[in-house]
Amino acid sequence: VQLQASGGGLVQPGGSLRLSCAASGFTLTYTTIGWFRQAPGKEREWIAGLRRNDGRPYYTDSAKGRFTISRDTAKNTVYLQMNGLKPEDTAVYYCASGERTILSSMRMVSEYDFWGQGTEVTVSS
Repeated sequence: VQLQASGGGLVQPGGSLRLSCAASGFTLTYTTIGWFRQAPGKEREWIAGLRRNDGRPYYTDSAKGRFTISRDTAKNTVYLQMNGLKPEDTAVYYCASGERTILSSMRMVSEYDFWGQGTEVTVSS
């Protein structure tokens, strides 16, 4: 079982990036996928999630209207499209898989079983 996150990079404020989370060894559709980020000196925080099976998306307030989480079942990949990026979005972004379907649990780092290695996003002019 493996998750591989990719797509990070350096982008100017207002720019966009699309992060990918590719899974191997299991089918993403049957798991809840969360995107988290961790800025230097800060705790890892949940920013978006895709509930298993029905694929319902959830977002933290800072992500609503700017980020979109989606999945491609054929590619067994979940994406995080990030638009309108701000310097405060600078962080290492991680995807993770778990089984929880209740939002309060989906937001918790401890409720995820497998993690990708992280991809760094820097928003700077």
